[in-house]
Amino acid sequence: MDEMTNLHEVHTIQPGDVVKGRITKIEDGQAFVDVGYKYEGVLPIAEVSSLRIEKVSDVLQAGDEVEVKVKSVNDEAGTLIVSKRAVDAEQAWGRLEKLYQAGEIFDVVIVDVVKGGLVADIGVRGFIPASLVERHFVEDFSSYKGQTLAVKIAEFDPEQKKVVLSHKAVVEEQEEREKQHVITSLQAGQILTGTVQRLTDFGVFVNIGGVDGLVHISELSHQHVKHPSEVVKEGDAVQVKVLKVDPAAGRISLSIRAAQKGPWESVNASFQPGAIIDGTVKRLANFGAFVEVAPGIEGLVHISQISNRHIANPAEVLEVGQSVKVKVLDVNAQEKRISLSIREAESAKNDKEVEKYVEKQSTSGTGVTLGDLFGDLFKQNK
Repeated sequence: MDEMTNLHEVHTIQPGDVVKGRITKIEDGQAFVDVGYKYEGVLPIAEVSSLRIEKVSDVLQAGDEVEVKVKSVNDEAGTLIVSKRAVDAEQAWGRLEKLYQAGEIFDVVIVDVVKGGLVADIGVRGFIPASLVERHFVEDFSSYKGQTLAVKIAEFDPEQKKVVLSHKAVVEEQEEREKQHVITSLQAGQILTGTVQRLTDFGVFVNIGGVDGLVHISELSHQHVKHPSEVVKEGDAVQVKVLKVDPAAGRISLSIRAAQKGPWESVNASFQPGAIIDGTVKRLANFGAFVEVAPGIEGLVHISQISNRHIANPAEVLEVGQSVKVKVLDVNAQEKRISLSIREAESAKNDKEVEKYVEKQSTSGTGVTLGDLFGDLFKQNK
C-alpha cells in the first residue's frame, strides 16, 4: 500500500510513495512541486490530468497544494518525477466503482467536446457518447462545454480504463418519475386541457401535464373520422376527458369527443316535429334510409315514408350522398332517435304549391277549376 507523507516530513522518498506538496513554479510543459525533499519534484504536463490539456496553468497555479505519486527518484542526477494524475486516478476508480454499483447520479463538468460526444474530468476520463447526452437529437454540442450535467455510469471497465457516462439515463428517470406522479393523480372523468403532440392513423397523442395520453380515432369527434388530420393538427390546444388510467402500464386513454357537448343534447330545441329540413342520405338498408340532418345526427326514414308509391327497396329511389327534404315525425333525444319522412315532406311541398297557385289565380281575378289546378300542377311536377 502506498505511504502517505506530509509536506516537510519527508526524509527519504521512493518510487510509489504518495506525498503532499505545493506548486512553486508553473511552466507550459511542467510544474515544480516542493514535497519537502532535498530538491523539488517535476510534474510533467502529461502527469497533471487524465485529460489532454494545452498548458499546466489551465489546471494548476503556483501555491496550490497537491497530492502526487513518486514516479522516479535519481539523487545522482537530482531529478524527482511525480504524478498528480496517478493519485487522482487511483482515488477515482474506487469512488466510481461505488457509484456504478449503487447506480447513483452525480454531477460532472464537461471539459471538452470531441467527435462523437463529450468528455468530463472525473479523476479519470469520462466519456458521454452523443447518443447518451439527451433523449432528442443534438446537432451541435459546442454549447455543452463548461456545463454541469447530472450523469450515471453506463459502462465501467477499470482494466480497460474505460468509463462511459449517460445524461440521457438521468433525464429518462426524471421524466418517468414525473410521469408516474401525473398518472397517479389522474382520475377517470376529469376534463383537462392538453396539447396535440403527434398524429397517427389510429389516433392522436395529447400531452397533459407532461405525459402523453392516447385519443383513439373513434374518440376524436361525434362524427365519423377517416383520419385524425380532419379534426386536429400538431400543436392544437384541446379539451380532453380522461377515460381510463393504467399506472402499471403507463397508459392514459383520453377522449376529445366526450369532452364536447354532444349533438343530441340540443336536438329537441333544433328539430321540432312537423319541421321540414334538409338532409343527406348516408346509408341504405332494406327497411329504410338513414339521413344526416346535422353533424353527428342521423334520422331514419322508414321505407313506408320514402315514396308515395310502393317500393320494395330504398335503393329504387334513393342513393347514398343524395340531398333530400325530410319532415320530422318524432324526436327522442334520450334514445338518440329521429323519425323522418321524405313522402310527407314532398306532400307538404305540393300543398304549398297549391296554396300559391290558388292565391295567384285569386289575385288576378281569373276563375280556376280543379281541372285547371291539377293540370297545371301536373305540368310543374312532370
